[in-house]
Amino acid sequence: MADPEVVVDTQTPQEDTDMQNVDITADETAAGGEGDEDPTGLEDIEPTITERVGFIDYLRSPIIELIIGSGDAQTTLSAHQGLLTQAPYFQSEIERFASGAARRIELPNDDIDACAAVLEYIYKGDYFPTVSGNTMEYDPSVPSPDDTGVALLRHARVYTLAKRFGLPQLAGVAHKKIHLTQSTAKGEIAYARFVYRETGAEDEAIRKPVAAFWATRSHVLRHEAEQEFKKLCLEYPQFGFDVLSLVLDMQEKRSQRAEASSQSGGRKRQRL
Repeated sequence: MADPEVVVDTQTPQEDTDMQNVDITADETAAGGEGDEDPTGLEDIEPTITERVGFIDYLRSPIIELIIGSGDAQTTLSAHQGLLTQAPYFQSEIERFASGAARRIELPNDDIDACAAVLEYIYKGDYFPTVSGNTMEYDPSVPSPDDTGVALLRHARVYTLAKRFGLPQLAGVAHKKIHLTQSTAKGEIAYARFVYRETGAEDEAIRKPVAAFWATRSHVLRHEAEQEFKKLCLEYPQFGFDVLSLVLDMQEKRSQRAEASSQSGGRKRQRL
């Protein structure tokens, strides 16, 4: 079957002609307006990118040697300067380094385990054993029962170092762990002796809880460690005074409550 004939109209429609004229006019207008825009002053402004100090930058910082202890017990630990300077004490020591001299800080009188805990906190934000809520991680190295106050003394040493190095947040962490640590009467005696030997009278944050502990429990606990308790009171009279003051304060408050209760509950005397 043959295909039907197709008739092609060779005349250009008027609509197409008009559209072409419009396009040409638009192109001319765009070409003519090129470069006529007023400058806004924003052409050469580069976006501001805030530089972030990453952990890798700390790891690239110089290594500082910490010489801890003395004699046969002396140990050398290493840490990155970029992290150590978080502690004002270390920042001050590093600033005193002479050009070309060994980058060492000596801590001859400090405990190696406490110093290691401080470094662990500086690097990780916490130290072992960690705390989750009000529960502390199990530490298999602590004896049970802890008659020597091993756990309490560990955290107390970290607390005193944190105060000295200028790390208040670490001091708070150690203080919380102290209050979550279980011990015995003899362990508490060892802890109290350390606190009153290593801290000043103005440090009520750690001294007052120690005195309050013995003020509220001494009538029971002193029988478990009576000689140790007596020796501690003679060795550190301030401890004995703090405990006695709290005991007398509690007795005075009880007397005041009892007196107020008897006065409010009694009958008024009738006048004649």
